[in-house]
Amino acid sequence: MRVLFLTRSFNSLTQRLFVELSSLGHEVSVEFDIADSVTEEAVALFRPDVIVAPFMKRAIPESVWRRHVCLVVHPGIAGDRGPSALDWAILNGARAWGVTVLQAEAEMDAGPVWATVNFAMRETTKSSLYRNEVTDAAAEALLVAIDRLHSVAFAPRRVAGIARPLLQQDVRRIDWTRDGTDRVLRKIRAADGAPGVLDALFGVPCHLFDAQRVDAARRAAPGTVFARTGEGILRATLDGAVRIGHCRRADGEHALKLPVALAFPAEHAALTESAGDGNDIRYEERDDVGILHFAFYNGAMSTPQCQRLLAAYTQALKRPTRALVLAGGPDFFSNGIHLNVIEAAASPADESMRNIEAIDDVCRAIIETTDRITIAALQGSAGAGGCFLAFACDEVWARSGVLLNPHYKNMGNLYGSEYWTYTLPRRVTQGAPRAVMENRLPVSATQARSLGLVDAVIDADRNSFMMTVNERAAELIAEASQAERIARKRECRARDETCKPLAHYREDELAQMRRNFYGFDPSYHYARAHFVRKVLHSWTPRHLAIHRGRLATRAGE
Repeated sequence: MRVLFLTRSFNSLTQRLFVELSSLGHEVSVEFDIADSVTEEAVALFRPDVIVAPFMKRAIPESVWRRHVCLVVHPGIAGDRGPSALDWAILNGARAWGVTVLQAEAEMDAGPVWATVNFAMRETTKSSLYRNEVTDAAAEALLVAIDRLHSVAFAPRRVAGIARPLLQQDVRRIDWTRDGTDRVLRKIRAADGAPGVLDALFGVPCHLFDAQRVDAARRAAPGTVFARTGEGILRATLDGAVRIGHCRRADGEHALKLPVALAFPAEHAALTESAGDGNDIRYEERDDVGILHFAFYNGAMSTPQCQRLLAAYTQALKRPTRALVLAGGPDFFSNGIHLNVIEAAASPADESMRNIEAIDDVCRAIIETTDRITIAALQGSAGAGGCFLAFACDEVWARSGVLLNPHYKNMGNLYGSEYWTYTLPRRVTQGAPRAVMENRLPVSATQARSLGLVDAVIDADRNSFMMTVNERAAELIAEASQAERIARKRECRARDETCKPLAHYREDELAQMRRNFYGFDPSYHYARAHFVRKVLHSWTPRHLAIHRGRLATRAGE
């Protein structure tokens, strides 16, 4: 079928649905929801069999939904209506939720239902639920709905429901004198990603994000910030405390979401350090397998985070293990350098350089590990430099359902580093390495395996994936040929170093990156600023809007 995606942005859900439908042979094109006239033009150009709206903030034009079947992917159970579906579910402590695919009509979210898939709720953030349970359920529901379009035996039915209003800040607001830890966490988690909970830190209004429970007795009056931990702060609740890792100050026109330590550097530094609360890097061992977890918020890795990860990796190498697993975090493996921190720096170019050098140091340490097998275990998706961090390992194992964006082009035509010019040619088994880098579209774990980027796809849920990884790693190092593999690995690394040292690969890559950071072309700086400040697109990129590429081709003819 010819499927047109109408969406506000090419977000994680839209990417997953795009990959799922494309892999089944459907021809999928994307148009960003910019204006009714733009949508009408896209429909006229592409002539879709069906229109899918995976992520919208406003209604589809009546001129479109009256003439075409328009399937809206709503992150709510059948009958739920309104723009804050998942927010309300978290805030109200729902134990189960779902995704509904319904047909667009005049009233928002009130059209006949084509499919619905429910799931159990976890006590976690809206962002985590959205990237995992919501996305998995949406993929399943949309495929069912697409199949039903061809069924004469199925007719979509209307479901009576309740319309919930946009969840406003007056409802999200925390009453520190009355809200216990559970309630505080639900409020912040229900606003994670966007819009955050409007509150105040150090007397300055700001939006709060990234909250975790701290297992400690209350040490101060409710609402009091009483310590710092890592880049976050500890704040007392009515019956305990929470760690708040990120905030966005509301006293500036272009405030960014940042670690609290960067948003309030002087105030954060003046607090007493509390060790062990909310550590984002941890190491564990199971038999002869070491597992290094690094759950960085949104998968972004700042210069200090890269440095701490390198220190943890170096320490892990001192342990007598035969395999070392890099597990990333449950939501993201890694997304590479930290664009928000870079944008907030006094010199974004200088901080970009420091950050890329720091992540390169981690990649080099992995590549130069020749005494054991290294395994990248992708519990969550990976993008840009995060992909090439994984490719530095001997093995890359991915959970089914994760996406990879193994390219840098969408960030202002960045050349990229992380030793990709060394690792990628040794991985790609289908096509050319340059073709991978030129591709601006996401690939599924299965597609990545066919390209050689991933060695194994593990069909497991979130809870069992790491258990399966550990079992397979133990089986791998127990094989009789393991000693020979380590010997070959050591010989190969020595041979490669003689042919062309890693330092030369790095120098060549960074020479290109300096042009991106300091050269006359400001594309990277514009793209980064637009990305972190959530500037809406004024047009749809041509690699997504294939219908507009055709128009340009016809015009050229």
